[in-house]
Formats: sequence, structure tokens, C-alpha cells
Amino acid sequence: MKSIRGLAVLLLALGCTTASAAETKPEAVTVYRHATLIDGTGGPARADMAVVVKGERIVSVSPDAALKAADLAGARTVDLKATYLLPGLIDSHEHLATPPNRKQAEGTLRRDLYGGVTAVRDMADDLRSVGELARASLVGEIPAPDIYYAAFMAGPSFFVDPRTHAANAGVTPGTAPWMQAITDETDLPLAVARAKGTSATAIKIYANLSGELVAKIAAEAHRQGMQVWAHSAVFPATPAQVLAAGADVVSHTCYMAYEAAGPMPASYQAKTPVDPAPFAKGDNPVMAGLFAEMVKRGALLDPTMRVYVEGDKRAAKSGKPSQCTADLAAILTRQAWKAGVQMSTGTDGTTPPASPWPAVYDELELLVNKVGMPPAEVIRSATLVGARAAGQEADMGTVAPGKLANLIVLAKNPLENIAAVRSITLTVKRGREYPRSGYRPITREEAADSE
Repeated sequence: MKSIRGLAVLLLALGCTTASAAETKPEAVTVYRHATLIDGTGGPARADMAVVVKGERIVSVSPDAALKAADLAGARTVDLKATYLLPGLIDSHEHLATPPNRKQAEGTLRRDLYGGVTAVRDMADDLRSVGELARASLVGEIPAPDIYYAAFMAGPSFFVDPRTHAANAGVTPGTAPWMQAITDETDLPLAVARAKGTSATAIKIYANLSGELVAKIAAEAHRQGMQVWAHSAVFPATPAQVLAAGADVVSHTCYMAYEAAGPMPASYQAKTPVDPAPFAKGDNPVMAGLFAEMVKRGALLDPTMRVYVEGDKRAAKSGKPSQCTADLAAILTRQAWKAGVQMSTGTDGTTPPASPWPAVYDELELLVNKVGMPPAEVIRSATLVGARAAGQEADMGTVAPGKLANLIVLAKNPLENIAAVRSITLTVKRGREYPRSGYRPITREEAADSE
């Protein structure tokens, strides 16, 4: 008997499992009952639904009346009568480590999770820090969303930007696997392999690259099984060239306006405010062509409406014009949505430390109230489309059998008023529950040095 037990311990230490070891640790079953389900597909709400969760996965989704005795045998039940059950939200544009600040990042991530955000896309930072945050979140060491992140590529002339120095402490900017300067002489298979070695799931193509180089990077990233997340204009690469290169997700609606407003800036540093004149008379035909190409290719848009609102605030304080106003961003994003472009909900920023709510709530409300999207569509953007943007649609984004048990419970109906996200009472991530009543606000220490 001792030898058998010793063999089992040895096998487990080597990463193996035995049937007896698996049988001694059954996965707990929880049944969430009587909820009004908004499943993330954009379809109508369904009343009196039940979701059966085993371990970290959803086993079944059915009308509560269809539950069988076997579903309930030995299960813990949670009565969600008069509440609304949704997939966990996804913030598709965060920056967690430029520069790295572990305490600050943990405070932001904790607020995200208790606010219903169960996954985020980190859009390129110091991946030494982001990778450790992602690991700690995945194994439950810290309360945080799952993190999917990109390695960064740009032209050498971009690496004078102080942010690249902040994210490359101890390394010459442009030479680290997580932030590489790319030229025509770069060995792209090696560069992408180095980036992939950081455990990044995507390459972020940022700035100061030609359309030809953008296409070569994208092709190699796809060949090695990585997504391509790009600025919608890479300067001098145009939005049309970025889309032609095959970017899976493009960020910042207003950058796309350079295609119609021209001339295209020669570099990121040479950006000028977008001329609103070409967009003053309604839908712009040049933009219509870009959006049609996005629909054809299945490319997603990460509009970051919140960025332009914050930009307007800074412009009002400084007296300098914003690069693109929130009003123009809304016009362009509305045209994209009406054209059928699928959009995620990225924030590219955080709310002040004293705020109890994550920044993604702002993005949801802007898409409804300023862009004009129906709440059901915005919820779909924050769930299903967000999962696609992160390359995780197989595991999250909707409430469906086989997917991760990433769920949120609201006391009020978000289809009637998107602000109902603030009525959250419970987050479930990978089957683990985080009641809103257990939220611990960002501390003074965690908030130190935050902007």
C-alpha cells in the first residue's frame, strides 16, 4: 500500500495523474437557479433559467423547470430569483505595467474583478511584471481577472518615447523580447518567436512602421499562431494598410479618420489633430470603405471611446486642441457599428483610485449614451466580442455549456439601463465566487503614484 501511495505521489510530482488521485478530489457542483439570463449573444433575456457549474466550467444551461434530480444531487444551490445573470465582462484594453507597480496593479485588478470584469487584454507593458500578475490571477493567489497580453513591436524611432524606457528597466529599449524595434533587416521569425516566449498571445503593432513591414509582421505572427493587435493607424502605415495586413483587432477609432482626413502623419510623434470637416455631413464614404473591409475580414474594433472623453478634459484644462474630440469619435464609432463592425469594450485607462467602479463601466455607458448602441449590443461587445478580441471565445464570452464559469449577477436589468451594471452583487470567475460585499477598496498604498 505504501509503495502504491508513493508511486502516486511521484507521478503527481512529475505532472502525471492517476485515476485514484482524480477520484479523491471531485469537483464541486453549484446550481444557479431562477435567474433572468442575458447570455452575451445579443439575444433576448430568458426568465427563470438555471446554470449548472462543476468546478470551473459550465455544465448545462436550461430552464429551471427542466432541472433533473441528478443535476441537484449533492449540489450547492444559489437562488437568483429577481436578479440578472450575465457573462463576466471583458476590458479589451488595459495597461498594467508601464511602469511596473505591483501594488497598484493588484488594486486595479481587484476592483476590476469585484466589478464583474473576469478577463482583460493587456495591450503591451513590461511583460516581466504582467506575466507574474497573469500567473497569480490564474491560480487564485490574487483576486483579479484573467490576463491575456501582447508583446510590442514598433519602428526604432519610436523608442525615444519615455513609456518604452519605463517598461524596459535594465534593458535597452527596443531589444527586449516584449518590446522590439523592427526594421527591414530584422529576422522576423526570430523576433516573433522571442515575443511568443514571453507567453504573450498576440503581437501589438504600434507605430513608425511602413505598410509593408506591418504586413510582414502580421503574416509571421499568424504563422506562429499569435493574434495581431494593432493601432488602427501605425504611422506611416495607413488604416487601409493595417487592415490589408490582416490585423485581428484594431484600436482607437479616431486613428482610422486619417484615411479620410489626410495627409497621413509620417510618424507617431508627428500626429496632428484630426480635421473634422470630412465627417461633418454624415457618413463618410472613405470610412464606409474601411468599415466594409473590416466586416469582410472579420476584423474587430476596439474603439476606446473613454480615451477621447479624457482627451477633451485635458484639452479644456490646457487650452490646446485634442487630437480627436469625443464627438468625432462617437460619429465614427456609430458609422462603424451601423456598418456591422464588431466592437469590443476597451478603456485604455483607469478610473481614479477612490472610485469603486472599473473604467469599463464608462466605456459601456459611452457606447450606449453617446454612440447610440442598444444595451444588448453593448453587453455583447463587453462579453462575446471581448472574448474574440482576446482570442478566448472557446472559453468565455457567453453563458454556455463547456465554457468557463465566468458570471456576474446584477440586481437591476441592464437591458433597460446600462448603468445597472453598478447593481452588481456577485462575480464568479472560473467557478470561484467574489461577492460584491467582500470588495476591499483600493488602499492609499496601492494608489500611490497613480495618475
